[in-house]
Amino acid sequence: MRIIIVDKVILSLKAALADSFVFYYKAHQSHWNVEGVLFAQFHDLFSKIYEEVYDSIDTLAEELRALDAYAPMSTATLRELSSIEEESITRDARGMAQALLDDISIVMKSLEMTYHFAELEHQHGLSNLMAERQDAFKKHRWMLRSTLKE
Repeated sequence: MRIIIVDKVILSLKAALADSFVFYYKAHQSHWNVEGVLFAQFHDLFSKIYEEVYDSIDTLAEELRALDAYAPMSTATLRELSSIEEESITRDARGMAQALLDDISIVMKSLEMTYHFAELEHQHGLSNLMAERQDAFKKHRWMLRSTLKE
């Protein structure tokens, strides 16, 4: 039973890392490509979001290594592990913000799953990290929701 839970911790953490990385990239590409009347506001918001998420990615990968697992080694593997759809169209600023807002629920699910399996395995440091990441994404969700309100 213990090996199965450890495997689930590793698999869910890989998904959380992949979802976080793809989300980071989408926020960063939104920062690069945003334009329009509200350019400065959205450019700054996307910057705050991608910088915060980027700062967490190394920690997630190191948690995998601490579990004696390898972090994904290619962007193809990250895409396979992530449930977030990549952008293939250019959106306006509000569309970019809405896409990120929609993706937060996906990231939150992978963080919650990792939290659950980490707790079952008594990996409280990892579960604490997942709780912190959930709080960070709650803040991103709030900022995006508030920005999109009419």
